[in-house]
Amino acid sequence: MEFEVPDVDYTEYSNRQLLVVPLALLAVALLVLVGWWAMTGAPVDPGIEFTGGSELRVETGLTQSEIPGEFDSEVATIQAVAGSSDTYVLQFQSNDAQGLSDQARAAGMEVLQSSSTSPALASDSQNLAIIGVLVAFLGMSVLVFALFRTFVPSLAVVLSAASDIIVPLAVMNLLGIKLSLGTVAALLMLIGYSVDSDILLNNHVLRRSGEFYESVYNARETGVTMTVTSIAAMTVMAILATFFGISIMADIGLVLVIGLTADLINTYLLNVTLLRWYKFEGVAR
Repeated sequence: MEFEVPDVDYTEYSNRQLLVVPLALLAVALLVLVGWWAMTGAPVDPGIEFTGGSELRVETGLTQSEIPGEFDSEVATIQAVAGSSDTYVLQFQSNDAQGLSDQARAAGMEVLQSSSTSPALASDSQNLAIIGVLVAFLGMSVLVFALFRTFVPSLAVVLSAASDIIVPLAVMNLLGIKLSLGTVAALLMLIGYSVDSDILLNNHVLRRSGEFYESVYNARETGVTMTVTSIAAMTVMAILATFFGISIMADIGLVLVIGLTADLINTYLLNVTLLRWYKFEGVAR
């Protein structure tokens, strides 16, 4: 099966027209994060890895609506395992996994798996995760500026990478996906994906001989093919993980699909527009 990259004639559109979609997408994502922060106290809802709590995987004949009444502690989330009519993943803010397991067994449930995270360890994990993302993003920014040594092309890469992270974070809130160690890993992977596609584009435009649009089309042919292939692979992973009830892998796959889709928009609209302005109207004129 052969995949062909659609041909888009950039000359038919002004810089302002090309910037509308990526900037509008970024603005909406920022509004969602700011609004979420105002309502909940955090831009993204943290999972139990970052708040502390317990998780049980149980098998029971009870319905999903009947399960919460069997526990003294409030059930934060209940997720049915795809492919099974009687298996559920339960999350609690309480970190007493043993006590919750005893309550589950007393209600006739079979506890297949249990785990807990203390609030102190969760706080440390959250701080380390945030530091890790910030260090990765800062290191990427320094590397990009050192590589191109010009402001506008370097800014295009950094802005595109930032949007590739902000957009999935906003969509995570809308879909109810909590921030976890798995989704943090997905965000770190998105930084790598974004830099890869943007540097590929910038290298073709700035460092290879040839006309601007020809260089863009050559870079897009390779970049879009790689990104769409990755989107397809992550989609399959998310579907299979959902079917088998592996929620963390499903979340990682979904976050990557969203981020890679945003990367296509940011790279071949936002980045291309900034490069075109730089080459024809900016300091490189």
